[in-house]
Amino acid sequence: MISRQLIRHVNGGAARFTPSLHIKSFSSTPARSADFSHTIIGGGVVGLAVAASLAKQSPSNSVLLVERNPAVGMETSSRNSEVIHAGIYYPPESLRTELCIRGKELIYSTAQEAGVDLKNCGKWIVAQNDDELSYLEKMHERVSALGVPIEWVSDADRKRLEPDVKATAGALNSPTTGIISAHSLMLYLEGEFENNGGTIALLSDVTGLEYKNNEYLLTVESEGEKSEITSAAVVNSAGLAAPKISNMLLPEDRHVTAYYAKGNYFSYSASKPHTNRLVYPCPSSQASLGTHLTLDLGGRIKFGPDLEWVDSPNDLQVNGSRLDEVYEAVTTYLPTVERQHLQADYAGIRPKITGPDQKGVFQDFVIRQEDDFPGFINLLNIESPGLTSSMAIGEKVAKMV
Repeated sequence: MISRQLIRHVNGGAARFTPSLHIKSFSSTPARSADFSHTIIGGGVVGLAVAASLAKQSPSNSVLLVERNPAVGMETSSRNSEVIHAGIYYPPESLRTELCIRGKELIYSTAQEAGVDLKNCGKWIVAQNDDELSYLEKMHERVSALGVPIEWVSDADRKRLEPDVKATAGALNSPTTGIISAHSLMLYLEGEFENNGGTIALLSDVTGLEYKNNEYLLTVESEGEKSEITSAAVVNSAGLAAPKISNMLLPEDRHVTAYYAKGNYFSYSASKPHTNRLVYPCPSSQASLGTHLTLDLGGRIKFGPDLEWVDSPNDLQVNGSRLDEVYEAVTTYLPTVERQHLQADYAGIRPKITGPDQKGVFQDFVIRQEDDFPGFINLLNIESPGLTSSMAIGEKVAKMV
């Protein structure tokens, strides 16, 4: 990271960067009327994927990524389950299904070939009663119609392959589910962005956004000093802060409300019980896939996330008081778990635009160019499966601007 004054001559003028704006510049692109052709707000995995796609799209693109933290990927992107989702939970016509499936393909091809750390371990979704079995039957029918691999697990195979897992009524196997190092994926995307001439501004918080004179004026605060940047197009990929950024620009009648769904994760220190794949219960609501069992790349078990609505995106202290509730949830499908080996580990926040009063309401990803604001692309409600979908979102956005 370089902290210096960055001067870009623009029609005889200069881009307005203060000495405190933390810039990593890799661009040899000639200057234009605006300081940048594209500015991406938010350096999580989705913002990095969008930035990389735009930088690769054309050598004439001059792309800036603005991130408020001292490094990329410090918020939701580094506080999640690190699962490569298969695309089996959401309505077939939704963006969350379409982009998950395409993103999974890109991860298992492009990212894996580039050396990103991942493993195609598979996942079981388990049912304990007739109602849950009915859920699995509908899932099997819907997912099979999509062409996504999914199959029933026989009683014999359940006992042979995962003897510690309880699936009283039945289980589905999702063979294309996997696990990934989010850090490794973000390093790859950051490298792709850098190699194609991208510019990164760290410790840079966007505090103002206006559309004037057919370009966007961004006010950026860094270490107490303010700078102004102009950009022909802006992508709002700010995650937890995306509603705030959107509301800076759009009229009041188009404002959105941010809701924060905290997920607590719990590690497990004992070597038994053991599984070779991920294990998910049947979801209990639209807001969460349930407190599931995931593995890291070292084979260690963790449980989570649960669902806890909080008032602040900074409420990242893991809530250990929920341990009894988590224990009760996981023992429905892994009954030999011992409570004394469960420990509160970490927490993350899902960036939602629907709240706890809207139970049962499916909210898709929002990826749209806003009316009356040409070149402004809003990315809202990019929660799960955002990590899996990230490279596909990058592809989609690059075609929109």
